[in-house]
Amino acid sequence: MARLAVDGTKSIYFEDLGGAGQALILIHGWGMDNRCWDGVILPLQAAGHRVITMDHRGCGRSDHDFADLSIAANAADVVQLVDHLGLNAVVVNGWSLGGAVATHAASLLSDRCAGLILTAGASPIYTQKSDLPIGGMPADVEGNVAAMNDDRVNFLTMLATAICAKPPTDAVLAWMAGAFINSSARASATLGELAHLDQRDMMMALETPILSVICGQDGFVSPDISRWVAENHPRATGVEFPDSGHAPFIEAREGYLAALNDFISHL
Repeated sequence: MARLAVDGTKSIYFEDLGGAGQALILIHGWGMDNRCWDGVILPLQAAGHRVITMDHRGCGRSDHDFADLSIAANAADVVQLVDHLGLNAVVVNGWSLGGAVATHAASLLSDRCAGLILTAGASPIYTQKSDLPIGGMPADVEGNVAAMNDDRVNFLTMLATAICAKPPTDAVLAWMAGAFINSSARASATLGELAHLDQRDMMMALETPILSVICGQDGFVSPDISRWVAENHPRATGVEFPDSGHAPFIEAREGYLAALNDFISHL
């Protein structure tokens, strides 16, 4: 475990867990932390990959008092971490809002990004556009942010119950709610960015291979967004887990790991 200074005296938390093969950075979703990946770290290492995790600004063990908690700032942190570790070819895997961070980071990394994985990624859009009517509505995001800011603990506890398609155990639910509540109250601004996010031009300019992980029962990111990536980017492929909610690394773990390993093996 280590810390990396990224903004003056501020720092983010990361773990370079080792492995001799392909470097893989796992980027968690909004309000969570790097512990969300614990169930897949050992199998990914066993497959030979060098696994690296990190906490967003305002989340987990990263500093919570950054002035800038934006998706762009988090993406720049990914690039700075890649620089710090001296990585020349890295696969970036982003879950949920972390998908938007990963897409932006892949754009900044250019040919140093060997592959982009979007795990139920909120990218390239999250809400409906006039020329692409898939996803939710901007007002829904803005309403959720307002509700969260008004009654944070109860809202985030409720949010945790909706991640999985099937009700999780009490222990898993407590863990997810605890991660949300541990994030900075100001991180609601990061979530609010999803209301008007549009990374289509950024994504379509990427020349890196993309794996879009589609979750058929996802109540957070519309499966149609993940399908759009697989169907429209010339170097994208998709894998769908019809019965999975928003966290395939929990609900479809073996299939998810197989999909990641297959994608990386063909890079």
